[in-house]
Amino acid sequence: MVVDTACDIARDFGPEYWREKDKRHEFPEDFWKSLVEAGFPGIVIPENYGGGGMGMFEMVLAMETLVSEGCGLAGEWFLCLSSVFGGLSIAKHGNERQKAEYLPKIAKGLEFCLALTEPDAGTNTLKISTMAVKEADGYRVNGQKMFISGADRAKGMLLVARTTPFEKAAKRTLGLSLFVVDLPNPAVEIIPIEKHGINYSKTFEVYISDLKVPEENLLGEADRGWYLILDTLNPERMSFSAAACGLGLLAIKKAVDYAKERKVFDAPIGSHQAIQFPLAEAKAKIDAARLLNYKAAWLYGKGQECGAEANMAKVAAVEAGTEAVYHAMQTFGGYGYAVEYDVERWWREVNLIRLAPVTHQMALAFIGQHVLGLPKSY
Repeated sequence: MVVDTACDIARDFGPEYWREKDKRHEFPEDFWKSLVEAGFPGIVIPENYGGGGMGMFEMVLAMETLVSEGCGLAGEWFLCLSSVFGGLSIAKHGNERQKAEYLPKIAKGLEFCLALTEPDAGTNTLKISTMAVKEADGYRVNGQKMFISGADRAKGMLLVARTTPFEKAAKRTLGLSLFVVDLPNPAVEIIPIEKHGINYSKTFEVYISDLKVPEENLLGEADRGWYLILDTLNPERMSFSAAACGLGLLAIKKAVDYAKERKVFDAPIGSHQAIQFPLAEAKAKIDAARLLNYKAAWLYGKGQECGAEANMAKVAAVEAGTEAVYHAMQTFGGYGYAVEYDVERWWREVNLIRLAPVTHQMALAFIGQHVLGLPKSY
């Protein structure tokens, strides 16, 4: 049912639609409305809070299908921002007041964003410098965040800040806290970042100046946010793995259709092994990555450890998806570089996934240390 619904939506928002939205730097209002009407933002939200009562596995299926059936990265992007950063985080770690306040709204289309990355800390999340200082009526937050997508439209922000300085924490993984912040707020300034792609969604520098956050908006326990944010970052990896696989499948499908029709030297170019074999190999690798990502999502749904699978799926999906889009461009030849054939846009989109939500190298470092048992490499 989830896959069929995603296919129906994708048919109404094919590559031509996204070509125009990307060109005009225009948010896809009608697409988002269709996702909301289908109940997709609420897939991972419990039924008693207005959601679908399903899990990350179903979310991965929805994302992958939307992407592969024509929506490109947009098929994953907006659901990750609202459903994973907002819905999943609050459903897993929020108190009853927070769940009752936010989950029904997210299920009905309330948009969210995650404020985690900082310009100086980068991947070293434990060294973020945004500070939330405890006061009598809550917290006062000051700091800067970078690459915060959707901050212009979000009505809620999952904010990661230090409540104990790194040097004073009892152990290195303590001292981070999570907060749910209502937006817009005059204490939160956003400045757009010009990007290489995904121009139908804006990304920002965020400056936080004396932001007052009520204590009731603390998500989970103070100083233990690192352990909670991991429960969001693993599904984020699964989401982007679904996107990489979906982009690869979408590019392969377009390349195959073209390779059947395009004739050179009196034969379809798809009959030549130099064209056929790279696409065939990419398809095999994508399906293997999909299965690993499904396993990660299934483990997450069972409440089991899934960090290894999530990171390995990310590595496999990035390599397979990038390879697939690259060979699709080669299949089209010069047309692969032309905007009207869409593959160049998917190339720009798939290359983001090598950098986000965690760099390819950091995913490999996790596998080396926590799966292979090698010494820490950074």
